[in-house]
Amino acid sequence: MIEKAFGLIGYPLSHSFSKKYFGDKFEKEGIDWASYDNFPIASVEELPDLIRNNSQLRGLNVTIPYKEQVIPYMDYLAPDAGEIGAVNTIVISAEGLAGYNSDIYGFDKSLDQLLDQDFEGGALILGTGGASKAVAYVLHQRGIPFKNVSRRPAKDRITYEDVDKEILEYYRLIINTTPLGMHPNLEDCPDLPYQLLDHQHYLYDLIYNPAETKFLTLGKEQGAKIKNGLEMLILQAERSWEIWNMTDERKE
Repeated sequence: MIEKAFGLIGYPLSHSFSKKYFGDKFEKEGIDWASYDNFPIASVEELPDLIRNNSQLRGLNVTIPYKEQVIPYMDYLAPDAGEIGAVNTIVISAEGLAGYNSDIYGFDKSLDQLLDQDFEGGALILGTGGASKAVAYVLHQRGIPFKNVSRRPAKDRITYEDVDKEILEYYRLIINTTPLGMHPNLEDCPDLPYQLLDHQHYLYDLIYNPAETKFLTLGKEQGAKIKNGLEMLILQAERSWEIWNMTDERKE
């Protein structure tokens, strides 16, 4: 019998890693008391009704475009989630809603598998959405200088047109946090001077479908080391599961 329900909110949810991942996890580990479903809500304002109408819900993952929009609905916000202003994991209890960010953990651990131990230089974060904030937090914690890159100019970022040879000589880690290149738009990619990349560059794409985006392919052709977002997704999913099942998490 299902005792606890979990799920994912976002819009749209045509490609959900989480539902399949947790379905497989529950089957493999004999977890027959839990379920995981997609909840595609067209507006974040639907969140209270969703929880009210699903009394078994104990936790939610949050994806585009609601990682920032859910924050006003939280009764408790973990310090790191509050600092970056993005939530991707919600605990539902009698005390209310508690917001966390497991993307921080997932990105941090997965970055170890890409970077050489003697990596020096900075990072370019492509995009300025909720996922980019977790990436920026991790880079700051690691002491890696970074710049955000966006199509829209602003004082806290540079534009794609600003990315030139001089920038790329120092900022050798490039992280795509945008949806450019995600299935089915396989020919899309961030507008970068890929011909200026070489074996000293590292390209990380948070996208996992396809396994190798055009962004990664163009970098690999220039000799760059590449990594997609699958490992990060697995790590953040497992961290979400830990958070949902650690009753004293909020006391830490």
